[in-house]
Amino acid sequence: MAMTIRSVRKAKGHGAERRQEILDAALMLFAQRGILAVSTRDIAAAAGISQPALYAYFRTREEIAAVLCEQAFIDLRMRMVAAADHQPPDLASFLRICRVYIDFGLEQPDAYRVAFMLEKGGAEPEETKARITAAGVEAFGCFHDQVARFVAAGLTRPAETTLISQSLWASLHGLASLLIARPGFPWADRETLISHHIMALAAGVLRR
Repeated sequence: MAMTIRSVRKAKGHGAERRQEILDAALMLFAQRGILAVSTRDIAAAAGISQPALYAYFRTREEIAAVLCEQAFIDLRMRMVAAADHQPPDLASFLRICRVYIDFGLEQPDAYRVAFMLEKGGAEPEETKARITAAGVEAFGCFHDQVARFVAAGLTRPAETTLISQSLWASLHGLASLLIARPGFPWADRETLISHHIMALAAGVLRR
């Protein structure tokens, strides 16, 4: 049975907290049911408020989904920035930047589902789509910048930086999404699988 979040009504002056409660409730529901199967009425009930009260913070379900996507991409970007260093690139730093992506997905599976795995529908205004795309591009840009260091140092096999970055990004997404979506599959030991996958990517991208 799906869990339901209920919260007491907040007094005036707690708008930011109430807004985040709405986002938290929506994130839980979206991850359980998918974005298109959840209504603003469902989200309001899970947050313990009325539907009109929800509209004081968000106009539509799509706007809520867009904010959650932005939050997820910002979290991923901040993790990448924190993991970056200014030392000469080597195998250890390559493995580290790849692992940041995988760890984000496994530590924040609901956020990862909403940002990377769930159908958003076609009802979003162009402005909303642009916000989501911009946040995603910025997160990918941090990853691209790290890959560019390896290319500049001559450590990669011949290929254009964006091509290498996008290929790596897609490969990491494949593993993260499978581990999240199919936890009951008889995977090998998780840590061993992740390490093997990233080492295989390194072997395919880096010069020996």
